[in-house]
Amino acid sequence: MRGRKNPFPGVGNQPSVDRHGKKRWRLRKTVKGRKIDVYLPGPYGSVEFRLAYDAAVNPVSEAPKTRGAVGTFDYVVSHYRGNQKFGVLAASTRYAKGKRLDWICQFIGSARLADLETRHIENLMDRKGGPDAANRLLKELSELFDYARKRLGMNIQNPTGSAEKRKTREGGYHTWTVAEVEQFRDWHPSGTMARLALELMLATGASRQDACVMGRQNIKGDVIYYRRGKTGQDTELPLAYMPYLVAEIVQLPPSTSVFLTHGKGRAYTVESFGNWFGDQCSAAGLPDRCRAHGLRKHGATELAEAGANEFQIMAFLAHKSTREALRYVRTAQRKKLASDALALARTKNVSNLSDWLDKYTVQVIENKVK
Repeated sequence: MRGRKNPFPGVGNQPSVDRHGKKRWRLRKTVKGRKIDVYLPGPYGSVEFRLAYDAAVNPVSEAPKTRGAVGTFDYVVSHYRGNQKFGVLAASTRYAKGKRLDWICQFIGSARLADLETRHIENLMDRKGGPDAANRLLKELSELFDYARKRLGMNIQNPTGSAEKRKTREGGYHTWTVAEVEQFRDWHPSGTMARLALELMLATGASRQDACVMGRQNIKGDVIYYRRGKTGQDTELPLAYMPYLVAEIVQLPPSTSVFLTHGKGRAYTVESFGNWFGDQCSAAGLPDRCRAHGLRKHGATELAEAGANEFQIMAFLAHKSTREALRYVRTAQRKKLASDALALARTKNVSNLSDWLDKYTVQVIENKVK
C-alpha cells in the first residue's frame, strides 16, 4: 500500500527539537537550481506554516520584470503580472485573468494609459462581443489604472468610470430547472461518463475545475471532500445524502483514480471538460443556456428552497463569504412570501388541481339557435 503523498515536499516526516525543547520543521529542497534550507514557523500545516513554505518555494521578485515603454499598457501589465498581487490569486483565476490581460496588450499594449479616453474604452468593449465579456474588460482596465496609480505612482485619471456598462442577463448564468436535470438523466443512462459528471457536480456543488480533478482520493470514509481551486476553501460533504452520485461511483473500476477521464484515462483540462459537457447537454436536447456552472446554482437553489440559510449554502459552495449565498436565500424567501400572501388573500382554491391540469380535451362550445 502506497503512503500518502507529502503535501509539503522537502519537509521531513518528523520535526527537529532544539535545545529549548521546541519542535521545528525544516525545509530542505532544491528548486530550479536554488537550494532552500530554512526552518518553518508554527505548527505543521498551520496558516503560518503554509505561508512560510509558499514564500520559501515561490519567492516573489522584488522588482518584477517589465516590457514596453514606461507608462504603456505593456509596461503596467507586465509589472502587475510579476507582482505578488497577481501571484497570490488562485491558479484558475490567474489563467483566466492572464488571457484577458493578453487580449488588452494585443490591441493597445503600446498605447499610453494617459492617452486612453472613454470613447476608446467603449470601442474596446464593443470588440469583446458579449455584454459579460465587455463588462469584465471594463473591470480589468479599471484595476490596471488603479494599480498604475497606487503601485507605480503614475499621475493619471481613471476614465473607466464614465464608460457605460453593458446590460447583462438577470442573475448571470442560467440555473438548471428540475425538468432539465431529468431530461439529461433520461438521455444519459446510469453508468455513462456524462451521467457521472452531472451527478458529481449536482451532489457536491463542484465547479468545472474542481470536478475535473476529483477522484477516489477525495473520499474518506463516509464523506467526500475537496478544496475549491478558486477560493482555497475546504468543504466536506456526507455521501449519505448523495444516492445518485454513489450509484455512479460504485460502478467504476476499483483502479479508477480520477472520476472524469477521456482517451486512455486522461483527466480533462477545465476548457476541454466544459466543451465536452456542453456537447453532452446538446445531445440531450437541452438549450445552449444549460452549462456546467448552472448545476452549482441548481444545487444552491434547491438548498435555499428547502430552508437552508446563507451560512449553510456558503459552506456547500465553498465560498469565502455569504454574499453570493444570500442571493439564493432571498430569492427563495420571495417565492415563499408570494405564496403565503396569496394564501392569505385568496381563500378559494382549485380542488383536485393535478387532475384538472391533466385535462387537455378542448371543450366544444355549441352555438345556440336563436
